[in-house]
Amino acid sequence: MMKSVLLFVAGYLISIASYAQPKEKPYVVLVSFDGFRYDYVSRFKPPFFQEFIRKGAAAEGLIPSFPSKTFPNHYTLVTGLYPGHHGLVDNSFYDPDLHRYYAIRDRAAVHDPVYYGGTPLWQLARQQGLKTASFFWVGSEAPIQGTYPDYYFDYDESVPNEKRVGQTIAWLKLPPAERPHFISLYFSLVDTEGHHSGPYSQALHKTVLQADSLLGQLVQGLKTVALPVNVIVVSDHGMMELSNTPKTFVSIPNLFDTRDSSVVYVNGGTQTHIYTAKVDSLYEVLRKKEEHFKVYKRTEMPAQWHYDHTRAGDLLLVIEPGYYFQDQPRRAGPQPTTFGAHGFDPHAEKSMQGIFYAAGPNIKPGTTLPPFENIHVYPFIARLLGLSVPAIDGDADVLRKIYKKR
Repeated sequence: MMKSVLLFVAGYLISIASYAQPKEKPYVVLVSFDGFRYDYVSRFKPPFFQEFIRKGAAAEGLIPSFPSKTFPNHYTLVTGLYPGHHGLVDNSFYDPDLHRYYAIRDRAAVHDPVYYGGTPLWQLARQQGLKTASFFWVGSEAPIQGTYPDYYFDYDESVPNEKRVGQTIAWLKLPPAERPHFISLYFSLVDTEGHHSGPYSQALHKTVLQADSLLGQLVQGLKTVALPVNVIVVSDHGMMELSNTPKTFVSIPNLFDTRDSSVVYVNGGTQTHIYTAKVDSLYEVLRKKEEHFKVYKRTEMPAQWHYDHTRAGDLLLVIEPGYYFQDQPRRAGPQPTTFGAHGFDPHAEKSMQGIFYAAGPNIKPGTTLPPFENIHVYPFIARLLGLSVPAIDGDADVLRKIYKKR
């Protein structure tokens, strides 16, 4: 059965590589497998991923923007901007200008367009006459620049993954005037298990194979629509294994007085954002306590992070890879011996790299790219869709090697 399905998938990939319909604009399905590390395919050998790569193009890794977190990087993928430029600087943060907090589980904040800069792909496509759809993506639930994707859903992690695939195919079967040319599709299963048991566990291996099955279902479903669809498979970040022992954790209350009303902080595990007028004095206090972390003034952060944004904090604590900030007591009871984490500096820690795979009529098969920054995905997708782009950080020419005109 597996062999016959693989042959079917291979046939689809060959067909989309050679599909030609001159007056038909291409379609793009952007698929994210959250937390899918760059080496999962080589280690776990998921067959549908392997076949997809063999018939399409691949990067050796996709380098997240700093910090290597879910919300900032999913939004970078669809805006071509670094988090420090689009404003979604972490999964949680404080906005000192608005005097409000943003958190990924705060539905009112997630739905508020004030937090989202840039022009996401669904908005760009709509501005230039194309229909769009999203089955979950960061930003798609907020009326950015006053509008949503033509078709979208509020995030609900309980929605079965197979239903997400089915809806994607159903959108592509709509009449031409209603059919979206850009679709984003999101799966969280790999990230969830990676956090729970780490990137080397048997449970994670099993979950990667479940993700593989979803990719197979998507490719198989696309065979039934007979359209020039380019499929782009990405992830937002990788995963690092951490030891679940007390020495792994750096306690924030041991670093400064968290009860001080003149100091606001937001802990993100790998970064802690501090907002205060007492920048210099607190900086000196923290600098003397640097052990397994480093403190930065916002104006002195490394240039490669592109992180000079007020929401990033007046001071930023950045943990050393292998350690983790905590501001609450650890849970009582039995704990797993290891867990997975991300958010570390992607320029210094290779385990933070994600994936980029592509196949379709505008993708040159058999090509491989070296690792590249995820800011370049946006302009590449815009090129596939024939869209002009605003001023962004990314450059479509970084991916020119895999682009093929029909």
